[in-house]
Amino acid sequence: MRKGVLARHLIRAHLGPFLFSLTAITGLIFVNAIAQRVDSLVGKGLPWQVIVEFLVLSLPHTIALSLPMSVLVAVLYAFSDMAESNEITAMSAGGIRPGRIMTPIFGLGIVAALVMLFFNDTVLPESNHALKNLLLDISRKTPTLDLREQVVNELRTDGGLDRYFLTADRIDHDRNVMEDVTIYDANDPLKQRTTYATSGEMAFNDARTDLYLTLRDGVVHEVQSDREGGFQKLFFDEQIVPLRNVGNELERRLGGSDRSDREMGFALLAENAQARAQQRDSLVAESRTQGVEAVLVALNRPVAGDGDSTEAGRRRDIITSNSPDVPYVTRDGATQQIVASARARAARGAALEQSINRFKVEIHKKWAIAVACLVFVLIGPPLALRFPRAGVGFVVAASAVIFFVYWVALLGGETLADRRVADPAVTMWLGNVVFFLIAVGLLLRMGHSAGTSRGGGGVGELIARLFGSGRPGTESGR
Repeated sequence: MRKGVLARHLIRAHLGPFLFSLTAITGLIFVNAIAQRVDSLVGKGLPWQVIVEFLVLSLPHTIALSLPMSVLVAVLYAFSDMAESNEITAMSAGGIRPGRIMTPIFGLGIVAALVMLFFNDTVLPESNHALKNLLLDISRKTPTLDLREQVVNELRTDGGLDRYFLTADRIDHDRNVMEDVTIYDANDPLKQRTTYATSGEMAFNDARTDLYLTLRDGVVHEVQSDREGGFQKLFFDEQIVPLRNVGNELERRLGGSDRSDREMGFALLAENAQARAQQRDSLVAESRTQGVEAVLVALNRPVAGDGDSTEAGRRRDIITSNSPDVPYVTRDGATQQIVASARARAARGAALEQSINRFKVEIHKKWAIAVACLVFVLIGPPLALRFPRAGVGFVVAASAVIFFVYWVALLGGETLADRRVADPAVTMWLGNVVFFLIAVGLLLRMGHSAGTSRGGGGVGELIARLFGSGRPGTESGR
């Protein structure tokens, strides 16, 4: 079989399972992510364009998780299917070595890793930043009104097309009751209407987008400009004034908020880490300078025992005293200032170290997740050939176990790195290193397991086949 034909066949065998698993896994994670954030959208009266924007911006974070998982599922399923249909056996009989089979698969892994690097560097940070700003804007969007007493409150309705001005001597927000209400309506240029009421009640519809004012014991003054001397006065016992889409505009901020580490690409992360490192170095230099000055001040004194009573001498006696009965911090102003400055710089330095470490963690995490695609394409084929008759159940179970262990290692490494227990270069790559070593061990035995024709039975046999020699006679000679 020519190399080009073999490569195209292997690519086609992986493309279908990859697209299917990417769609299925992305859908499952996406629905779960949306369900966790649905509370922030309920009762806001948001237009459908904002809902669509929220869904689109939530998708990249889901893809960042589902794409490496889909690579693993596709490799396991494709090789398991080819082994079950004896394609791998036919390739081995035709003289095709495992190295030739793995070359196109490794190429697919490189493509997936490069796509993940680009995705983590450009698409994911921008979508995270835009999604955070959108959620902040939505959280500030309040359909209830903040009406104030004895001031003119402007009410915009129907998307800001109509305006009303409301005043009330007293407003009880707990009971939604108003007293001595005045509403001025100048939306009609031919009729200027002013409504006065002794009392009123406020109520919203179920969507909390429309406000209904129930006014009692009032009068309406209407000036009609279309005819000379036009004036109308109407008394009422109760009147309902509907205000549609009042206070329901979503204000979008220009520029948005500051970016966190998960909203930065590689260049911005490195730039921020370098800037924090420079600030830390400046603090260290400043601490050394002030420490030297403190020593010089302490040494700026006459010879001991001369009865010096100057400020420098008193500071010297306080600083150099070993007696626990000398509370130097409270007795010497200069020393107290030195100690306070040192503590402030130490706290600032710790905060800078934490920021630097956080940026490094994010850089290593983006790289580690991308390289995981390569590790998964290495561990998938030999693992699938160990259990050629296990079917889809084995593919699902193996994928879930591998990615669960990998994700736990990644999150655990992130926690350890954030707490500065270990360097991010070690903790964030631990999962990749472990699975890479397992993949190498399985690949070395791949030639023996390629001829396996049927799966085993018990758990002990599965373990033996996973880590054993995998010689064909082990299964066929039973």
